Amino acid sequence: MTAKSEIELRHLSKSFTEGRRQHLVLDDVSAEFQRGETIAVRGRSGSGKSTLLNLIAGIDTPDAGRVIAAGIDLTGLAERDRTLFRREHIGFVYQAFNLVPTLNVADNIRLVLELNRLPAREAQERIEELLAAVGLADRADSYPDVLSGGEQQRVAIARALCHEPAVVLADEPTGNLDDNTAEVVLELLDRLVRERGGTMLIATHSARVASVCDREVEIHGGKLEAALAAPESQ
Repeated sequence: MTAKSEIELRHLSKSFTEGRRQHLVLDDVSAEFQRGETIAVRGRSGSGKSTLLNLIAGIDTPDAGRVIAAGIDLTGLAERDRTLFRREHIGFVYQAFNLVPTLNVADNIRLVLELNRLPAREAQERIEELLAAVGLADRADSYPDVLSGGEQQRVAIARALCHEPAVVLADEPTGNLDDNTAEVVLELLDRLVRERGGTMLIATHSARVASVCDREVEIHGGKLEAALAAPESQ
């Protein structure tokens, strides 16, 4: 891995069985993403955007090739070790929020910190800090079902960043939000990740989301297309 690379993909291939057919989603993909960089991953539905994120997170394993993320080579790691890797080094933001409905806002975040064995007092301080950062300091005791979509996604952002992950993976993070709310959430996510020096990959169809990123890559026909520079005006 190059000295400042946070993620390196080496000759990565992944296919899935659909009935009697093999569908090749990623075909000999190689790429590097630098520490502190934000990258938009674009492509049509089914092109492999989510698959790429899942391989980087160690949720899926490749048919061939290697994934090196946060200084760890995931190749050959047992499932338990990949789970521990995700718990420590990866933050997730999903389109569907994925909050635990039976836990209040603070406890949705606390769950991640407990899994990482952060001391209770430090965990509470971090929860308060992040809820203030996302503008929800007064909603710590609220449950997800009484929050708006934008509020739920802000909680999800706080949860994704609470353990200070090296890598943030966002899969259509504004896809369930109206335009105005999406703009607020996008600005918040981008700012908080950059402030913390994280590397973020955002799978998105949205040109607006892509415009805040440092560069874009596109998955087409199983290949990762050459990077495109983000517009300077952005």
